[in-house]
Amino acid sequence: MKNILHVILISLFSLTIISCAKKSDSSSTTTSSVSFVAVGTSGTILTSPDGTTWTAQTSGTSNNISGVTYGNGTFMIVGDSGTILTSSDGTTWTSRTSGTSEDFNRVTYANSTFVAVGYNGTILTSSDGITWTSRTSGTTSNWIAGVTYANSIFVIVGENGTILTSSDGTSWDNKTSGTMSDLSGLTYGNSTFMAVGGDGYDNGTILTSSDGTTWTTKTSGATYAYWGITYGNSTFATVGPSGSIFTSSDGTTWTSRTSGITNHMWGVTYGNNTFVTVSYGGDILTSSDGISWTSRTSGTTNALKDVTYKE
Repeated sequence: MKNILHVILISLFSLTIISCAKKSDSSSTTTSSVSFVAVGTSGTILTSPDGTTWTAQTSGTSNNISGVTYGNGTFMIVGDSGTILTSSDGTTWTSRTSGTSEDFNRVTYANSTFVAVGYNGTILTSSDGITWTSRTSGTTSNWIAGVTYANSIFVIVGENGTILTSSDGTSWDNKTSGTMSDLSGLTYGNSTFMAVGGDGYDNGTILTSSDGTTWTTKTSGATYAYWGITYGNSTFATVGPSGSIFTSSDGTTWTSRTSGITNHMWGVTYGNNTFVTVSYGGDILTSSDGISWTSRTSGTTNALKDVTYKE
């Protein structure tokens, strides 16, 4: 009898340990799941669960990567020479055939459609991220740098004040921007489309629109150009040359913020109550309010060009 009780007690103790281990493993998996993905030169991919701790991932390409988004259960990356990579978890990446050798700048997902944009007016669309179709932009001499979707319309911005719109991602219409400045960043927030850019590194340009069709130029007063923009926490945050960061609650009045770096910044996003921006020196900065920014360890000095958050 004592032997039987001894065996039972050992079995129960073993089951308890196994159960605790499983719970621990489950907790670890949840904590380490990918929420943010940052991309850059030489095939650089970094992932983070919170914007604070970052891990390098293997991309399988040495091409520069310029754009990243998340949609339809898929992380999507685009880059030079028609590079397209997809991943369901942000860790394992698969190369896709784009059918073009043009360099991509940005990609977005909405309305059941991925839209990738790049140089020489390149626009490609896909419903699944695997099969891609080239679309006619009508602007083969200009590069396209920004793309977003809101209010049932895709909006694209680019070189020399280029603005294009589409209801489905297939047919695109040219809109009058009222500027010849290069437009490189685009977002939607507070019922407003906002496009930003400048003349090279200088003269920050800001355009706003309620519908993506009619655009108004705002006075920025910035000597720096604006290159990237996002919206979150009732705040527009835009980044640019030499570590410049500006924020605004209304898109009209802008305040310069201290980044603590001098490297150029292009990519910025908002998620998990956190702003995240990346730089050409491999810097990653985070902020809860857009005002105070904290440097994070990226583990790379490669140029980082874009960052996204998994909604």
